[in-house]
Amino acid sequence: MATIRTSLETAASPGDAWAAIRDVGALHTRLAPGFIADTKLEPGARVVTFANGMVVREPIVTIDDEARRLVWTAEGGRTTHYNASLQVSSGPDGGAVVVWTADFLPDDIKPQLAALIDAGTRAMKRSLDALADRSDSAYPERQSASTARS
Repeated sequence: MATIRTSLETAASPGDAWAAIRDVGALHTRLAPGFIADTKLEPGARVVTFANGMVVREPIVTIDDEARRLVWTAEGGRTTHYNASLQVSSGPDGGAVVVWTADFLPDDIKPQLAALIDAGTRAMKRSLDALADRSDSAYPERQSASTARS
């Protein structure tokens, strides 16, 4: 079984980053617009349409608010097994660190899946950083912290 683990640092607070991640039906609007074209919810799962047209059903395994951890699997696509998690922790200067871990089979699709996860990570970073910028605008007292992060 192959594993891909990637992380990003964002200026968004851990709470704001987690709120966007745990909103499992809003991947296409809140967390990864441009990478995800659409998300539909069904009982216990989401159906995700990627920007490249691929559609994957993702059963949600757990949404753990205390650990700020989302776990899902995937049905469809090129994997015979896929299990992944996103976990949010505190980062520098009040920001957050998001870690995406994916375990999958077959091993030989690792290069293609790594490229997709990299694109998804970049989309998340853009969205979360923009969320931090909007949050700073709404709460002027945060601007001094934001300026310190720059």
